[in-house]
Amino acid sequence: MMTVILTCLATYFLHMVCSVSGSICKCLVICEVTWPIIAEKHCNGTQQSPINIVTANVKANANLTSFTYVGYNDSTALTVIKNTGTSIQVTLDPKKMRVAGGNLPGRFASTEFHLHWGNGSAMPGSEHTVNGKRFPMELHIVNKPVSNTSDSLAVLGVFIEASNETGKPESWKTLTSYLTRIVKAGDKASLFRNFSMDDLLSGVDRTKYYRYLGSLTTPNCNEGVIWTVFKDPIRVSRDLIDLFSTTVYINNSSNSPLMTNIFRSVQPVNGRIVMSQVAGTKTPGLLNPTSIAANLSPSLMYPILSLTFLYCVLAFL
Repeated sequence: MMTVILTCLATYFLHMVCSVSGSICKCLVICEVTWPIIAEKHCNGTQQSPINIVTANVKANANLTSFTYVGYNDSTALTVIKNTGTSIQVTLDPKKMRVAGGNLPGRFASTEFHLHWGNGSAMPGSEHTVNGKRFPMELHIVNKPVSNTSDSLAVLGVFIEASNETGKPESWKTLTSYLTRIVKAGDKASLFRNFSMDDLLSGVDRTKYYRYLGSLTTPNCNEGVIWTVFKDPIRVSRDLIDLFSTTVYINNSSNSPLMTNIFRSVQPVNGRIVMSQVAGTKTPGLLNPTSIAANLSPSLMYPILSLTFLYCVLAFL
């Protein structure tokens, strides 16, 4: 009985304290142990994302051709930037931005992109990892099918690596300049045709990527998502990366915590095949991490939930 009460209390308070949206706990990464309770139908699935991509296990697939992009060079297609309380999201005009090819089942409309990060450039927070390496940030472009031939979402994931320059690239300097306008959850601002999606993806070879079937990385964690994770990262200077974890907050109260560690831990692969144009080669000495939540036994889960609850409450005192 006590364990049931503890679980309910921890889930409720974490749910209320750590999340402005009421649908996801983002105060700490370990809060994700509550996700199967919040979204039981999907977050307990066997094809969850993100995953650790082990290059030695990647299989070659000749069908993974180049993509065709429409409107990715159009600066008017990026319309609004918003603090959602769980991320920073940019709305895209789906009538202007399309993607096809790459063995996707038809044409897809790009609807938004959002970002995941840890706590500054020194504490990485990408969702996917490669051979155990976590990058400082990760960008996700969400795409919906144009026709009714497919009901799958297609997400393009791009790693963000830190560079030692200052204020570079210019497109990211412009993007981060909007953060002071969306400090609190729910804040949003119009974008003024300053940069395009191509500008933000500068330096990324979009012909080289990994492909696997997974899920959304936030509740309800719906599966059936076609994941494309590009091998090349965007290089963004450390000072700009640090702005994300030092400028925006997870709710609109006066004592709101900063928005940090907004990523989900890697999930079990469960026999899924990760594909690419060329099979990977083994990189020795690197870790193959698995999900913290997936490996927690019930006897450990409840104490961690209660400790997390106390941490979150103390953060507000």
